[in-house]
Amino acid sequence: MYNNLRYSLPLHFVLRLTNWLPDNVMFIRLRGRLARPFFKSCGSRLGLGRNITFYNPSNIEIGDDVYIAYGCWFNGAGGIKIENEVLFGPYGVIVTSNHTLLDKSYRFGFPVKAPIFIGKGAWIAAHVTILAGTIIGEGALIAANSVVNEAVEDLTIMGGVPARKIK
Repeated sequence: MYNNLRYSLPLHFVLRLTNWLPDNVMFIRLRGRLARPFFKSCGSRLGLGRNITFYNPSNIEIGDDVYIAYGCWFNGAGGIKIENEVLFGPYGVIVTSNHTLLDKSYRFGFPVKAPIFIGKGAWIAAHVTILAGTIIGEGALIAANSVVNEAVEDLTIMGGVPARKIK
């Protein structure tokens, strides 16, 4: 209950209030400034596009100079750590929990949580899905429309479903 009152509800309120503002540099920075207090920790110069959803922001750590584009979805239940200078393209999905099977159904299975770590200077392109337990190294690039379900080394380009090393 405390986390909802301290982190989730105020952050949803701030993002909802500012979603009508256009995605230009001034309003992207304003949205980031207003949202900063509602994360576990957040560095300076956070940029947030419109229509971003954060679940469990009390488990999300964000570094300096991070930009998150339009329509991204973050589930921080298992913990998310984003280092400095990370870029997220539009419509990314970062999810730290997976459903399990219970009585031949995933609907009521217990969630399995695992943290996600994204290293300094990484670029997560548009429509990328990052699954629970993933570690993305410094300076890595995840190509558009990829699904990442394993560790990514520093300075590596990954792409595909599931993501494989390109370069």
